[in-house]
Amino acid sequence: MRALVCHEYGPVENLKIEELPPPALKPGHVRVAVRAAGVSFATLLGVQGKHQNKPALPYIPGNEIAGVVLEAAADVAGFAPGDRVTGPVASGAFAAEVLAPAVNLCRIPDGLDFAAATSFPTLYPTAYGALRWKARMAPGEVLLVHGAGGGSGLTAVEVGKAMGATVIATAGGADKLVVARVHGADHLIDTRREDIRARVLDVTGGRGADVIYDPVGGEVFDASLRCVAVEGRIIPMGFASGKIPQIPANILLVKNVTVIGFYYGYYNGWGRPGEKVDEADVARRRQLVRDALADMFGWFEQGKLRPRVAGHFPLADWLDAFRLIADRKVVGKAALDPTR
Repeated sequence: MRALVCHEYGPVENLKIEELPPPALKPGHVRVAVRAAGVSFATLLGVQGKHQNKPALPYIPGNEIAGVVLEAAADVAGFAPGDRVTGPVASGAFAAEVLAPAVNLCRIPDGLDFAAATSFPTLYPTAYGALRWKARMAPGEVLLVHGAGGGSGLTAVEVGKAMGATVIATAGGADKLVVARVHGADHLIDTRREDIRARVLDVTGGRGADVIYDPVGGEVFDASLRCVAVEGRIIPMGFASGKIPQIPANILLVKNVTVIGFYYGYYNGWGRPGEKVDEADVARRRQLVRDALADMFGWFEQGKLRPRVAGHFPLADWLDAFRLIADRKVVGKAALDPTR
């Protein structure tokens, strides 16, 4: 099978397309012919060796798959050859075939193509989990989403709107903001021309945002601290700016602000190396994910979620896909097609 392989952590230019034997089927897993594999900022960090999860080298990058079931292990029920599925994998997505844990797979609804489906293994449930499980966002609250042109931010705009929030979207450039508007944002802020704090306070009548979803970090996070409402919640989802913010605790104190950490992989059963696994608790978390996906596929069928594909690239064009991410030009989700 064709696969994109990482032999050493570093620039994505060092990745190589190779012919490898398909992985051997093992208990609890399903073999999937990959039709689309999501490309994300987290994937970029993984290849560079900057992500918290570091698979043993060499490895096949990629964590989000959509494709067709080829075969299931004898102990797996509920999947048959030909089923269209999507789900997360710890690694291995950038290949013609991958083994996926059956407990993390779900069928793709009719009308959802493979490239668009790659937003559902991590992006949509990350937004859902952060906003519902952790921030406990209520209908009518104000949600501020940074980086709303990228895959992470755009899915948070849609999920927040589906949950009944008033959504303020920030992005760098009018083109990205137009997309955010189409996907449900009520108010738009161009970070290249406008002051985030001033605009958020203006939109909210001086009150500030109840919940802030921030995949950007850096100066954007600093601005969030100055426009979050009293008893507001800030969720740092990533650091696309390249700067991890240092939080002045005095601001948290005087405004009763909660800063929430959220790592979605924990809910798929991905723990730290050497960590003792509590199987019952892992099963509980995975059930939360299945329930969330049922909600979100329902929203998709109602037209509330409309995953945007920035590009569905042949495997040989992996550099083009990664450049969209690295240059912060991606609007929506980029995916690779290992069959091309």
